[in-house]
Order: sequence, then C-alpha cells, then structure tokens
Amino acid sequence: MLNAVAGALGANASTRGAVLLDGVDVSAYPVEQRVARGMSLVPESRDLFTTMSVEDNLLLGSYSRYKRGDKDHAAQLAFVYELFPRLRERRAQAAGTMSGGERQMVALGRALMAKPSLLMLDEPSLGLAPLIVKEIFRVIVRLKETGVGILLVEQNARAALQAADYGYVLETGEVVMEGPAGTLANDPRVIDTYLGLNKRTA
Repeated sequence: MLNAVAGALGANASTRGAVLLDGVDVSAYPVEQRVARGMSLVPESRDLFTTMSVEDNLLLGSYSRYKRGDKDHAAQLAFVYELFPRLRERRAQAAGTMSGGERQMVALGRALMAKPSLLMLDEPSLGLAPLIVKEIFRVIVRLKETGVGILLVEQNARAALQAADYGYVLETGEVVMEGPAGTLANDPRVIDTYLGLNKRTA
C-alpha cells in the first residue's frame, strides 16, 4: 500500500483509486515528483547505502531539495542529530556496520532530511529490541507534534495506537475497522485479536 502511495508501483489495467496530497491528485506523478511535493517513505528494508557513512546517507535525503535551490540541509541535519544523538556520535561510521535499530534511525533521519509534509513508515519496529522500539516511537510522536503528517503501517498494534490519532485495521487487504486510535485501543475486538486477551483498559 505504501509503495502504491509513494508511486513505486506502476499503474496497470487493474489499478483503481487516486492518491491525493494536500488536495492535489498525484496519481500520475512519478516517485521523484511525489518526493518533491513532500512525500517520504521509510521502507521496511531501510535500503541504506551500507558502504557510505551515516552522515552521507543522511545528506542524500536532502539531495532533491538541494537541487531545487534549498540550502538549509545543515539546519535539517542538526535537527536529525537532535532527534537521534547516537547518529551524531557515529556520523563517520559506515551505515552497514550499525545495529538494526541504528540503521532504522538512519533510514528515518534520511527521510526527514527531505523535510516531508507526509512521512510514510513501513513496519519501523520490525526486528528491533523493545528499548529501540520505544525510542523510535518517541520520535514518531515528537514529529507528529511538529505538524508532519505520518502514515504508519505497523503490526505492533499497541505501540501504533498509542502514537496514532486515527487507525485502520486491515485484513487481507480490506479495511475491517477504523476510528480514533483511543476508540480502537479500547474496542474488545481489537483487544482480543490484536492486543492480546485480558488487556482491556479502563
């Protein structure tokens, strides 16, 4: 779904629907034009340049903005380092030598370098230790508070609903439930199926 929104899946005869960004239909736009209009995707695979340094990976995220004449990449890089102090400490380290959690931070930081209005995250907690998951979701909540729109696909329903304003439950490609995150978190069907039995909150 995220690849379709980002424009990474080519249209075909069976394609239906439209992708609207700030009221503009971008369905026919290639990936680079969607990025230029404010979309950034952090894929599940992270897709880092493993032999390049952390800082070079981050700076690549601002390349399209730099080409358009925006020269504020230093300020945005400082913002990313504020969010992830560990990346500042290891900015000269090859990205491929970092842990899974650190690579996820680099991938998220690289997407933020584009200063997106819509940040799409595909399973950001996948394969990460609980403490790293907590840190990633702390950053997601902080970004949300700055006004960045976030579209999060996440199997960790508890963490996702704590961070989200609104949620959708997908089963085999169909929306089976939707609503405010707080309402979904307290829905018995969501609790029993996705959050585990006997986890109802007051």
